[in-house]
Amino acid sequence: MEKIPLCLIGCGGMGHRHILAYKELEDSGIGNIELVAICDLNPDNADLGKREVERLFGRTPLVFTDLDGVVTHPDIAAVDVVTDPSVHHQVAVPVMEAGKHVLCEKPLGITIRACQAMIGAAEKSGVVLATAENLRRDPPNRLARGIIDQGLLGDPYLMIHNSMGGSDRIYITPWRHMKDKGALGLDMAVHYTDIVQYYMGEYDEFYGMGKIVEPVRFRQDRAENKLESYTERFKTFPESIEPTGEDAVFGMYKMKSGAMVQFSFARAGRGGGNWDRSVHGRLGTLFAPGDRNGKEVVLKLEGKKLTGEEILSLLPDFQMSEITARVFGENMVTYDPAEFPPDAKHMAIEMHDFGEAVLKGTKPEVDGYLGMTAVAAIYGVYESGLAGRPVSMDEMLSGQVRAYQEEIDAALGLD
Repeated sequence: MEKIPLCLIGCGGMGHRHILAYKELEDSGIGNIELVAICDLNPDNADLGKREVERLFGRTPLVFTDLDGVVTHPDIAAVDVVTDPSVHHQVAVPVMEAGKHVLCEKPLGITIRACQAMIGAAEKSGVVLATAENLRRDPPNRLARGIIDQGLLGDPYLMIHNSMGGSDRIYITPWRHMKDKGALGLDMAVHYTDIVQYYMGEYDEFYGMGKIVEPVRFRQDRAENKLESYTERFKTFPESIEPTGEDAVFGMYKMKSGAMVQFSFARAGRGGGNWDRSVHGRLGTLFAPGDRNGKEVVLKLEGKKLTGEEILSLLPDFQMSEITARVFGENMVTYDPAEFPPDAKHMAIEMHDFGEAVLKGTKPEVDGYLGMTAVAAIYGVYESGLAGRPVSMDEMLSGQVRAYQEEIDAALGLD
């Protein structure tokens, strides 16, 4: 099988997870990408990435500590951008101008203009630009979409997404609390705005507000359920920081279908967590279990509560993709996440989709535009809060409304 020679750019924590995912893809038997190179401005990170590729694949990749070497190397056809989100566009644009394809971690860019710069470069060069959104690849989310597509709910009129709970601790890294780096409200909640558009179609209008719930964040002493290296890294963090970016998003979305979405997200507060993802139609209600936990989808239809094979019996034409079947095996409706690396299988599916788009000249499932609209759904809520009125997707994409983003764009040289 033809494989695309790819360079991973960014070998930090998320970069390491991408390396595990490329191993999952290779082991699937239908791998279409070959990880031939790694790049990180930090030589220590680059060396860690190199050693991890050697350990998992038994081969030594090319190693770069600057972007120019990647851009000019004739044997690299594509890159996977896993850097600080604030520089995604600075990395991706010159790569695409050189004719190389790009898979970019979410959020695609930290402003709409950054996203548009990337989309414009892809269109001008005729290359593939894909946004790495792995939650929608989860088999329960695939099944939920199948239920909606087959009309088992009737026409959906309401979706509820509620993801609440957190603490006053620094979450993963200090930059995830800073507006100009893509704070938690964007960096994490953009996963969920992508799920909303995956379930419910195109956005039309936004209303709500963003909020900094925790005004001070404190260093964690240890990393629960994490590698020892995480605990060591936390020791290098400051004792406390004052966030400049939102850790909560509260919004109402009107979709182009006419359906409404109630959306709440917070990684803050110490009162415990709460989760709900449900879709409501005249004929029934779908309850999704969350993401990457392997739990079952529940479908309620007029006096019946259905799960697993009962749901599948109502979807005779529904099937998972070949790559999903390969990495998850036969039992995909539910699974035990303890058996897998955290999200390697989900990312292997998105990587395979990217490879197919490059090899076949097709559009990836989550292209640059969908990556941008997921970002717009977060910033649309923020902009609505500042404007004191609903804000439309058209206003967001045209730049007519961008008060929240002006400061970030200026810092990025995109004003």
